[in-house]
Amino acid sequence: MTSSFWFKKGDNVGDEVEISSPVSCGLDWQTYATAGNSHLLIVREPLIDKWVDAGLLDKDVFSKLQMGEEAFFTIRASAGYTLGPVDELSQPERKEDALSFAVSLKATREILKDKPLGNPIFIERLSRLLPTEDDRLNELSNDEVLGFWLSGGVKVSVLDFRKLHSLCWRIPVSDLVDVVQAGGFEVPKDAHLLRSNRGSVAKSRTANIDEATSQTEQKSEGVATPIGTTPQNSNNQSTKFKLPGRPFLEEFFNEHVIDIIYNPERYQAVGIEFPSAVILHGPPGCGKTFAVEKLSEFIGWPCYSIDSNSVGSPYIHETSKKISEIFDQAIDSAPSIVVIDEMEAFLANRQSASSSGSHRIEEVAEFLRRIPEAISNRVLILAMTNMIEAIDPAILRRGRFDHILEVGMPSKDEIFALFSNLLGNIPHDPTLDIEKLSEIMEWRPLSDCAFVIREAARLTAKHGKSMVDEECLTKATLSLPPIDVSEKPKNIGFIWDEKE
Repeated sequence: MTSSFWFKKGDNVGDEVEISSPVSCGLDWQTYATAGNSHLLIVREPLIDKWVDAGLLDKDVFSKLQMGEEAFFTIRASAGYTLGPVDELSQPERKEDALSFAVSLKATREILKDKPLGNPIFIERLSRLLPTEDDRLNELSNDEVLGFWLSGGVKVSVLDFRKLHSLCWRIPVSDLVDVVQAGGFEVPKDAHLLRSNRGSVAKSRTANIDEATSQTEQKSEGVATPIGTTPQNSNNQSTKFKLPGRPFLEEFFNEHVIDIIYNPERYQAVGIEFPSAVILHGPPGCGKTFAVEKLSEFIGWPCYSIDSNSVGSPYIHETSKKISEIFDQAIDSAPSIVVIDEMEAFLANRQSASSSGSHRIEEVAEFLRRIPEAISNRVLILAMTNMIEAIDPAILRRGRFDHILEVGMPSKDEIFALFSNLLGNIPHDPTLDIEKLSEIMEWRPLSDCAFVIREAARLTAKHGKSMVDEECLTKATLSLPPIDVSEKPKNIGFIWDEKE
């Protein structure tokens, strides 16, 4: 990188353009401020030739400046247009500035096929980011270049939308979606659920958005395609939530949770803003926790747990205080998930003797207040209990938990589906009798089924075998304790309704 500027204050660089002050410099390029609040880029011919050879621009957009035996090329940006290296540009003050940069990045990426830009020079009037050979930002990928500028110098990818949103707190979510998409990058299908940033600063910096968008299209001078401001349609989601061994739960979650999350416009048009809260109830080992964990993992939102370990306290008022704090954290991180495990410990019937005491009534009241608030703030509530009959009736009324699902012990068919899925991820003998194994494991907890496969895999490795065989599976099955199946529990899929 050069350490001195080629020109000084007062020098005339052609067309009666006078240098007022040097600004930045790099290998074969420098920028200067000139009279009238304009900026000037001066480049040596070798760098110009690289840009021309790459198809980024025509050489005649620059003016030639002959200084003695050396030829320079210049381009001037009048007041109101940005020109300079990305690492020295300030954060966007208006949406039009952010859109203009994103349009220029997309146009450049389409030409260079996503080759690294290094520390590019942004020339707004050309809708281009011109790569340099400087090493200041060479480690940044193109998605990080946009994130770096939007966040004011933080190395963050626009593909990590949640982190980008937390750093760009002045920019409303809808505007940030528009900018990232204008740069040619995808945003999460649930981006619209993130909490909108608030504050007078954000409002002042993003005022007159429609006018700004129109101005951006006018400033692009036809070099790049004008962007739209409508987020991408999220109805193209092809991936469905999968829950091996639990087809009824899988279907329920896809219909009542996943579809609402990924198709918001369709549901908002008829007044449905967010998925309702869900209770899963059934005997220990039936797979409630497994189902909730898989759903949370699939959605990928921040997950907060309320259970006896996280909020239990012997001190009066302390438990309800911790419950409130967890809900506050979930709302601040929305969209997010709150999982209430062993809910009978907090939400037992206030009229029963076992739940007597003002502190128990206080805890139930806290849930009654916070659950509707959390749902309205885009927090998905998932609760589990082994004792649905002990839960306070006020909690079970529609409006707090609209869906109450009974989860029974798995049937043979469900276990067969789970075994097929688990074995599909490890080498195994294709002649294994999975149907017979499913009969043996019928009505056992799903956790036992998962254990059998893990134990069989361990035995396979221990004995130096290359794949799980019948012998290893049999030994793994025999290591389980016996189970009494004289009274087989109900199957999954029954939606419990309160009846008087």
